[in-house]
Amino acid sequence: MGALVRWAEADRAAVRRVLAEALVLVPIGATEQHGPHLPAGTDAFLAAAVCERAAELAAPGSGRDLLLAPPVPYGASDHHLPFNGTLSLLPQTLLHVLDDLARSIAVQGGRRMVVVNGHGGNVGVCHAFAGAASTRHGLAVAHTDYWRVLEPDDIVPGHAGEFETSLMLAVRGELVQERATREQPAPASVSDVDIHSAQMWRSIDGYTDQPELATESRGRRWFEEIATGLADRFGALAEVL
Repeated sequence: MGALVRWAEADRAAVRRVLAEALVLVPIGATEQHGPHLPAGTDAFLAAAVCERAAELAAPGSGRDLLLAPPVPYGASDHHLPFNGTLSLLPQTLLHVLDDLARSIAVQGGRRMVVVNGHGGNVGVCHAFAGAASTRHGLAVAHTDYWRVLEPDDIVPGHAGEFETSLMLAVRGELVQERATREQPAPASVSDVDIHSAQMWRSIDGYTDQPELATESRGRRWFEEIATGLADRFGALAEVL
């Protein structure tokens, strides 16, 4: 039966006792503009909240202790710089940050690292990091984006749209501003192709879909579904890593 240990609240002896056999959970988000209605820390708040809730659910039934690291609040967010409110790392800088964290875990005797990502711009970096760190540091490294545990047809995560706004209403509702009603934006798209352009972001005012449709009740349902799904993944990872 495992226990949840919060790294930042533990002393060195407590970390030493569990590190070699624990899953080290590292939530990562971003600090970036989220339209006129959500705080810049949205991705960091949500990644930390769902990871912690999932760890609380998973720990009692896990065969390993779960060691929850402090969240990384910055990500690869250069595409949001024109809107202000953004503190961004270059992709190569973020790769180095994650690698330094992995190195720190490994040299102290840790052997298992799970990165829980909450920002779309980090996906490619996290994937590249996990593959490289597993070889470089002798760690077993897993990476997931928290929204992946939901049914594919249930949501379109977007950016500061209905999904994230609903989650924020559930997690930090006092930080959510009033949302104006607008037509569903229709940026240029090509099937099966990712397009990145400053003009595309300007055309939708830096946020997607219709956040005015967000509700706290829907956010609470999605949050618990995500946390439960992540808890199941943590349990499975405790067996295979």
